[in-house]
Amino acid sequence: MDDNRALYTALLGLPKPWEVEKVETKITSPLIGEVHVWVGLPEGTRWVCPQCKAEAPIHDHQERAWRHLDTCQFKTLVHARIPRLNCPNHGIKQLDVPWAEQKSRFTALFEVVAIEWLKLATTKAVAKMMRLTWDEVDGIQERAVRRGMGRRTLTPPRYAGVDETSYQKRHEYVTVVSDLEEGVVLHVADDRGEKALDGFWDQLSQEEKAQIEAVAMDMWDPYIKSTMKNLPGAAEKIVFDKFHVAQHLGRAVDKVRRQEYLELMDQGNPVLKKTKYLWLENPTKRTKAETREFNQLRDQVNRTSRAWALKETAMGLFDMRYSGAVERNFKVWYAWARRSRLEPMRKVAATLKKHWANIVTYFTHRITNAGSESMNAKIQAVKRRACGFRNRLRFRTAIYFHCGGLNLYPTKAMAAA
Repeated sequence: MDDNRALYTALLGLPKPWEVEKVETKITSPLIGEVHVWVGLPEGTRWVCPQCKAEAPIHDHQERAWRHLDTCQFKTLVHARIPRLNCPNHGIKQLDVPWAEQKSRFTALFEVVAIEWLKLATTKAVAKMMRLTWDEVDGIQERAVRRGMGRRTLTPPRYAGVDETSYQKRHEYVTVVSDLEEGVVLHVADDRGEKALDGFWDQLSQEEKAQIEAVAMDMWDPYIKSTMKNLPGAAEKIVFDKFHVAQHLGRAVDKVRRQEYLELMDQGNPVLKKTKYLWLENPTKRTKAETREFNQLRDQVNRTSRAWALKETAMGLFDMRYSGAVERNFKVWYAWARRSRLEPMRKVAATLKKHWANIVTYFTHRITNAGSESMNAKIQAVKRRACGFRNRLRFRTAIYFHCGGLNLYPTKAMAAA
């Protein structure tokens, strides 16, 4: 065997009896050229069906080519005449090749490199770098996710998080279910209705559902209905996320601020101008000087200051250690909010009371949807980097690719490693 044939036999990791028959180079300039590697089987090779391993005669041959990793700067292609066998049990079957997955136009090692780059860059950037079309790179990503999903065994998480993330503007969403402990996406479905979450529960048996100890979610009725319908003991396992509680309280405070701002501006007093985020931020993150300035601002306004105090007192409940104390203090807080004559705060108090049974479950399970929110931020970063997606299918594929914790790599590449 000459040096070129020996080199490419090693580079392709060819097992016997496969061998490199010849290597051809077509170089048009120092930067432009192609290397063509012809691979085959020696005469007298025993043919067996790739499915049942029974001996099978050759039906015909099919000429095929696969893109391989570049040789220096030159595009490299692997060629072979692949026998199609007439199996007595399974009919016509194409012989499996050790360097590529079935129905792929790329070698397994080439797909590994493409997958690694896709984790870091956009489809467009990877296509340009690897001299492929956008559709070819998208196909590699889609096959990787299909492989990963096929290999995955969906095990019930101890703590699950349910959240929605925006697909496009105009309030278009997908539902995302995450394992809060492992930090991976388990399920993605279109929209944020009851059926979207039903699809996750349908993948689990009753015994597996019973293993789930708690589910963190927003106070969104379709998610509540789906979980109550499908999860055994859901009434004690649903935990309404405290950060979503903070969002509800924050929106109410901002409504009060805007009402008071307009009234003060009519009187020529701009004290509340550009102060929105001062009332919403976490006070523990302020410096002493910032705290003094904020306290001075509080002394100059009435209703916004009272609404802020209600918000902070409500969030302080989550720092308590015992549910009994939380229950007593919530009753006091609720009475205060209802007497406050601040309509936005009265409304949010009524909302919290309605859902209180599954807010207080936080003190049993001590979980939040922070993991889901972090996952949501990662998904939105993927979306921004891609400048959006053509349809929800590609969006779901990208979520599973980047956040699903899947084994994405071709079997042939893993075997070679």
